[in-house]
Amino acid sequence: MVEMRDARSRDAWRPGDAWLGGGTYLFSEPQPHIRRLIDLSRMGWEPVRVTEDGDLEIAATCTIAQLSRFAEGRDWPAAPLFERCCRAFLASWKIWNVATVGGNLCNGLPAGPMISLTAALDGVCRLQAQSGSFREVPVADFVVGAGIKVLRPGELLRSITVPARALSRRTAFRQASLYGLGRSGALLIGSRDPHDDELALTVTASTVRPIRLRFPLRPNAGAVHEAVAYGIRADEYYDDIHGLPAWRRHMTFRFAEEIRRELLDEEDGR
Repeated sequence: MVEMRDARSRDAWRPGDAWLGGGTYLFSEPQPHIRRLIDLSRMGWEPVRVTEDGDLEIAATCTIAQLSRFAEGRDWPAAPLFERCCRAFLASWKIWNVATVGGNLCNGLPAGPMISLTAALDGVCRLQAQSGSFREVPVADFVVGAGIKVLRPGELLRSITVPARALSRRTAFRQASLYGLGRSGALLIGSRDPHDDELALTVTASTVRPIRLRFPLRPNAGAVHEAVAYGIRADEYYDDIHGLPAWRRHMTFRFAEEIRRELLDEEDGR
């Protein structure tokens, strides 16, 4: 990196440019392909707010600490999920106060807990092109592989919107790591919609992309097992030093059934 520019200057985008949010990833290792950073820190975007319709709008520059503080004490049934996903970073307070929600999504890593959180709550990314035009992409479709996103050259993640209906869901959270303070090897989130009783299961960390499994009717153990077995291809399980695909697959089946019981059977007194 040889140059830093203010994003407000609206310079023409060129090869070798990169948007700078918190920089916790960009500055963590060499980035020889990046020649210029476009700093978003002075854009003045409100970190997080509730809209008139009750939706939650999270700016890409919102830090993990800001999101955690905002969700604390809220009366949404899904509110505890925010803290659980923020804690999944296993990072120091220094990182919490610098790392951004948008940066975590744009890294596109399987273990990105902000991807897990916003995908599980039907979040939608608002993307801005260099021309100023916008398009919207569901978080579940934003990351399509390990580190691979649908961002076009020069396109900016402006914000993520979580619909009010998703905030009213009861949720269940499961996470596994090979080490006590290690990166997530499997992270599953279940949610139950109080309006139509639909159960949704979001699989992340164990897979190269977020995978959403929906059950309009209450599933039994066999239905959940079948959905995981046929809904996730063998080559979609991630393979790195934080877990072999076979272990990640095993934990995915195990957590899926635990979540089903927590959100359905136990509530029904079975």
